[in-house]
Amino acid sequence: MPAPSTSTASAASASARRAVEAVWRIEAARIVASLTRMTGDFALAEDVAQEALAEALASWPSAGVPANPGAWLVAVGKRRAIDQWRRASTQDDRYRRLARDLDEAIEPSWDPEAIEDDVLRLIFIACHPVLSREASVALTLRVVGGLSTDEIARAFLVPVATVQQRIVRAKKTLAAAAVPFEVPTPDEHPARLSAVLSVLYLIFNEGYAASAGERWMRTDLSSEALRLARVLAGLVPKEPEAHGLVALMALSAARFPARLDAAGDPILLADQDRTRWDRGLIALGRRALESCDALGRGRGPYALQAAIAECHDVAPSVDDTDWDRIALLYEALGRIAPSPVVELNRAVAVSMAEGPATALRIVDGLAPALAAYAQLPGVRAELLIRLGRVDEARAELERAAALTGNDRERAVFARKLAALG
Repeated sequence: MPAPSTSTASAASASARRAVEAVWRIEAARIVASLTRMTGDFALAEDVAQEALAEALASWPSAGVPANPGAWLVAVGKRRAIDQWRRASTQDDRYRRLARDLDEAIEPSWDPEAIEDDVLRLIFIACHPVLSREASVALTLRVVGGLSTDEIARAFLVPVATVQQRIVRAKKTLAAAAVPFEVPTPDEHPARLSAVLSVLYLIFNEGYAASAGERWMRTDLSSEALRLARVLAGLVPKEPEAHGLVALMALSAARFPARLDAAGDPILLADQDRTRWDRGLIALGRRALESCDALGRGRGPYALQAAIAECHDVAPSVDDTDWDRIALLYEALGRIAPSPVVELNRAVAVSMAEGPATALRIVDGLAPALAAYAQLPGVRAELLIRLGRVDEARAELERAAALTGNDRERAVFARKLAALG
């Protein structure tokens, strides 16, 4: 039989790489969670998962993509963990017994839904009190959310090197503390819940508006974040912000069907077909917000953002939106969770409620804090256009296009530039 041509081999390799990337993007958290449950070692689980990916890239081009690629990666990762134990602990009976038991066990069929709690356990491990808040969030976004260090750095507006250092240090700390793979007891929830909520919120946001890449949205990330948030709310039903986060995610995700055109380009809020919004998710979000309010402890940051999303979802059009209420909700949010991004969003609401001149003064005060944030010049351009200052708006749109890391968003700024003539 003649050897495959170079072009055929190259095509097979490229196809295998795309398959590996797709499986990892969708199943990474479950794969690492499953391996962590098997090995009891978070850092080891991630290491062997990466080794399994490397083996997939080497073998799938010739052997073909397996029928159950997620299970294949878990099985290979398990074998790599056993190999490491045998090399490092040949004299340790405990490791030998564990390796033998794992080696002889029948590999179960891959069922993502069957291990959904493992992903939540993985988040709780990464949000253990032995880690700093910044390290917990960075580690979980990397391992569970599948975000790159560049994407995490953009989310926090910090250098990439800082994120890398936080992740490496977090893994070493967890290993040194021998953190168990388990959901904490109820008395431990308060120490970790805030970080877990933050992580799920940031994962959802990266799906809502991707910080980099060719796609404007990553609905797989947002859907997974919403699923985990609902599991978490069931675990801690008396925590208002758990329900508030579910409400925020559901009310925001309800607009997903109308946020992209057939080519995958963004459709901005003013141009969306509101009949395509998901009424089921809107109802889910409003029920979750009612559950939050029923606890009688007031609205926190997530519930306030959910209330803002609700204002958008119930309005028949942009012009009929209650912008005064949205501006007040952003003002309340800024008091309990101050952030320059919150202020920028408040400025947008103020521009609709009171006019662009008032909003521009707010935006100009945010320039030092958001110097590298593409949305700042983007918003400023919109305000300048409404004020008739077209030349200044053009310069702001050019700056926004240069700052964004997302190709689709860059195209939006380019279209606005072209429209200015």
